[in-house]
Amino acid sequence: MKDKVVFLDRDGTINVDYGYVYQIEKLEFKDGVIDGLKKLQALGYKLVIITNQSGIARGYYTKDDFEIFMTEMKARLQNHGVTIDGVYYCPHNDEDKCDCRKPKTGLYRQAMQDFDVDWSNSFVIGDNERDLSICKEKPITGILISEKPLTSCLNFDNFMKAAVYIEANGV
Repeated sequence: MKDKVVFLDRDGTINVDYGYVYQIEKLEFKDGVIDGLKKLQALGYKLVIITNQSGIARGYYTKDDFEIFMTEMKARLQNHGVTIDGVYYCPHNDEDKCDCRKPKTGLYRQAMQDFDVDWSNSFVIGDNERDLSICKEKPITGILISEKPLTSCLNFDNFMKAAVYIEANGV
């Protein structure tokens, strides 16, 4: 059976983005995220984080700092009954010309090695249009979490509204 997946951007979508997020003491989940993730998980979706982390390439923090932060984030979510099924990240900046930094889709290709994605019954949620780039290659629905709506995609001003939409429109 194929996996229904919700691909999630991290900074600005799951947690508050204060710029180059890596300090555990500054980890703050955005409003509605925990309940929204619980709802999506209860609906049978795998939860997979796809995130750009150029702070590593810029020397602001290390891969170890990122891993420590993610371990803490996943533990806090697990304390609320939410399991993150996968985390894929790009440690590069734009100048590196890699194929994994969104809007390129290399991180999604990595995830496809671990999940048998049912693209037409999956979703991608982000706070920036580049987070939804996979929508141009695969039949997946993109949702932007932003107070500045774009006409090119679905828009909600908070995560829970996106989860409710998926509940009403998913399979």
